[in-house]
Amino acid sequence: MEIDLQALTPYAISYGLRLLAALGILLVVWLLSRVFRSFTRRALGRLNFDLTLTIFLSNAVGVTILLLGLLACLSIFGIETTSFAAVLGAAGLAIGLAFQGSLSNIAAGVMLLVFRPLKIGDFVRAGGESGTVDDLGLFTTALNTPDNRRLIIPNSAIFGSTIENVTYHSTRRVDFTVGCSYDADLNTTRMTLQKAVDSVSFRLADKDTQILLMNLAASSVDWQVRMWCDTNEYWQAREALIHAIKTELDAAGIGIPYQQIDVHMNPTNV
Repeated sequence: MEIDLQALTPYAISYGLRLLAALGILLVVWLLSRVFRSFTRRALGRLNFDLTLTIFLSNAVGVTILLLGLLACLSIFGIETTSFAAVLGAAGLAIGLAFQGSLSNIAAGVMLLVFRPLKIGDFVRAGGESGTVDDLGLFTTALNTPDNRRLIIPNSAIFGSTIENVTYHSTRRVDFTVGCSYDADLNTTRMTLQKAVDSVSFRLADKDTQILLMNLAASSVDWQVRMWCDTNEYWQAREALIHAIKTELDAAGIGIPYQQIDVHMNPTNV
């Protein structure tokens, strides 16, 4: 069987030119994707945008340009891009349904990066866990606990729950409730507690302290002592406050009642 080269020549030239055009388009699109990806990264970098989200958006821009170039190349060869786009859409829907959990984590990660309810170094309570934020990715957030454990939490669990950012503010109030004896004079007790809080070195002098009479309980008169400190010194300040309160109450002879049970024995008639 002889091949009619003369008859095939027009087809070879036609498809060869189309192939060269497609390769040229792909080259131009590839260069454009790199340029726009670099431009997006630099532009977001100048705006001090989050690094993780900057990389994600710049890569998304590059992939989008490449996909548009691929569709343009397919149209050169006579392939209907509308039907191809419909196939891509159906495939994307199927993939989205299969990976809806991962996509929800990505969406939550983007929301966390945009609205910034927490950042690296913050101590937070979120998703039922507590710890210092060490890494904030598109899928998960990594926390380091005070006892040096590593927690990896899905972003959807964090964004879908209440987030308590403990270290968001630079200052924090220390509240401590103490019960005093009913026999103690109220004014004397107030002055004693005020003396205790004034002796705490961690106390911020520019913020007012409060000594509040809170409750007349079953066996004690309850007071609440409030003072302010630097957030990063909270636990040291709380311990120092408790120590000062106990020391000053003992020095003033004011008792701290504790729970006790009196048992009365009735004599049994024999």
